[in-house]
Amino acid sequence: MIRRPPRSTLDRSSAASDVYKRQLLPLAQGIRGSENGSGPATQGFGTREYSTEEAGGGPVVGQADPRGGAAGKLLSPAKKRRAVEHVIEGIGVSQRRACEVLEQPRTTQRRQIQVADDAPRLVKDMTRLALQYGRYGYRRITALLRDQGWRVNHKRVERLWRREGLKVPKKQPKRRRLWFNDGSCIRLRPQYRDHVWTYDFVQDRTHDGRAVRMLTVVDEYSRECLAIDVERRLDSQDVLNRLTELFTRRGAPKYIRSDNGSEFTAKAVRQWLKRLKVGTLFIEPGSPWENGYIESFNGKLRDELLNGEIFETLQEAKVLIEQWRIHYNRKRPHSSLGYRPPAPEAYTPPATGMILGMAC
Repeated sequence: MIRRPPRSTLDRSSAASDVYKRQLLPLAQGIRGSENGSGPATQGFGTREYSTEEAGGGPVVGQADPRGGAAGKLLSPAKKRRAVEHVIEGIGVSQRRACEVLEQPRTTQRRQIQVADDAPRLVKDMTRLALQYGRYGYRRITALLRDQGWRVNHKRVERLWRREGLKVPKKQPKRRRLWFNDGSCIRLRPQYRDHVWTYDFVQDRTHDGRAVRMLTVVDEYSRECLAIDVERRLDSQDVLNRLTELFTRRGAPKYIRSDNGSEFTAKAVRQWLKRLKVGTLFIEPGSPWENGYIESFNGKLRDELLNGEIFETLQEAKVLIEQWRIHYNRKRPHSSLGYRPPAPEAYTPPATGMILGMAC
């Protein structure tokens, strides 16, 4: 025989349920709606349900909420904490009762959020770097902070980044490469330093509207920018002069990759490279993704420098572009290199420290 609870217990339970429906639930739904943003209000218990087509969805089940848009859920402790405070202020119930109805542990409600002592300084340095390098995301900013001595991981920087409202640059869409039928890629991949170089031209203008042409040379394996020549005009002879200087200083690469521009396919350039036993890799016409390393570098050059600078003179363009090249090689974190620069500066310990070390 099943015993029914006393009538007084049922009355108290029913009365509590009625109080919850009439007072606490509307307040909780208001909190959820404010957390979820603008949208249609949640319908009451007695209204009819909309069909999927009326709610704006398709015939597939689950495409739209049956009630025309459900309110957000109170899942995080922070949202529940604000909901409890709102209920206490709106109704005047005790904290114990509000936490019980909204299923919020009182220990979580009473917990004081601890802010690290170094958080203001970290935010200040992070904001300064974000203003200095406006196209860097939080991962590169994390690498720069570590270079400055901060012991911080990218998760904390990301949390502060989003709290401060800093915008993460959008990722560029990936492009397919050209493949053979057997699945092998036509593109020769670099295997060591000075294995494959690549070069291309970039166009820009000074403030007076005159054209500026740049010859960019990149080592595909190390991602190091070897040179950026800036002139009003550049032809095949300028290409030969730059390659001669680089070959003398660094040595000749095994291959050099380029598009089919007249400066690169000139007879003098091809014969000169052939005498030095440097292989030429010309991409297919209309397929810039086959020369992806230099295209990616040129995109960073334009995005981080050219789009944000107004060059008054050609000399000013030369100075600023060379400064950016040095920063790119020595300081700028590169994602494909584990957020390390392509050619970081070598650290030389002080002479006194070396003498003391030898003495010990």
